[in-house]
Amino acid sequence: MQRIKQVILIRKDLNMRRGKEIAQGSHASMEFLVSQLRQRLIDNAELTIELNSKEKQWVSQGMAKVCLQVNSEQELLQYYEGAKAHGLKSHLIRDSGRTEFKGNPTLTACAIGPDEADKIDAVTGDLTLY
Repeated sequence: MQRIKQVILIRKDLNMRRGKEIAQGSHASMEFLVSQLRQRLIDNAELTIELNSKEKQWVSQGMAKVCLQVNSEQELLQYYEGAKAHGLKSHLIRDSGRTEFKGNPTLTACAIGPDEADKIDAVTGDLTLY
């Protein structure tokens, strides 16, 4: 059986409060589900979620997550685009800026996966644990 995980990238350069970092990482982790629900609400459709086989395995086996640090918006976008280029689901989080960032919407985090650990590691394997 394949190892399935999700990687969450957090921007270290923003010097967010710890609670803000946790909230942004949580938003990123949930976005692969929330984006489906949001679209169904927009479409006024039944609130169902479709999971592929890797996502089902991940949910049923404990939802392994690894948090890694990036040092700039440019680096965050680089890994986001790299993940997409490798066929991985990737979701960026843009904070509204109401509580931090002086009212400026700011990219704070990104989640990659859930997917096969080896596929994700091919993109993010050089990053440092947060």
